[in-house]
Amino acid sequence: MAFAVPAPAVAVVPVAGGDLFPVRRVHCVGRNYAEHAREMGGDPTRDAPFFFSKPADALVTHGAPVPYPPATSDFHFEMELVVAIGTGGADIAVADALNHVFGYAAGLDMTRRDLQAAAKKAGRPWDMAKGFDKSAPIGEIAPKIAIGHPDRGAIALTVNGVTRQAADLADMIWSVPEIVAHLSGLVRLEPGDLIFTGTPAGVGAVTRGDVLAGRIEGVGTVETTIV
Repeated sequence: MAFAVPAPAVAVVPVAGGDLFPVRRVHCVGRNYAEHAREMGGDPTRDAPFFFSKPADALVTHGAPVPYPPATSDFHFEMELVVAIGTGGADIAVADALNHVFGYAAGLDMTRRDLQAAAKKAGRPWDMAKGFDKSAPIGEIAPKIAIGHPDRGAIALTVNGVTRQAADLADMIWSVPEIVAHLSGLVRLEPGDLIFTGTPAGVGAVTRGDVLAGRIEGVGTVETTIV
């Protein structure tokens, strides 16, 4: 049976060593660092984590530029550890969660902050604040067989060479195993899923011409330029 329209391309992320990681879904955790929760007006308690999504074709790879998006005048960066799922499952136990991980990457959750604020105020979804075109730059995925499972280490972002975010993975409210386990109780995870695990404090606005460079110790880097 033929497709009625051309089939969309499969989104892929490069893997260190030369392979490609096909992406099925992109899940994101909100407010997973205490200081960021405070700067956004939240309470950094260990209430159940909450999630939102980005489309797979929002991913930006190989350091490609990110166009300043329409309908915003407050375009923000959020530097994050990204988890790549290699083995599917539902209702995964915390103790078994890391067995489902393929590897890790550095990523940016780009956000139209003014649209997000308006959506929050109206009690509406965040989709157009988070899931727009080219809103998810990501670096190479480092397989767990090469780097293990990072649960601590520096996570930082510079804009035009100036440090804007600096924290440690150990500062996450919810650990990677806890995130994977909780999310798998809401939706079945499958190979090809990515999970952006939340950002530290220091988020802020960027404009055209700004160069963003993120690094996670022991994991990798992510870079892009706003155009």
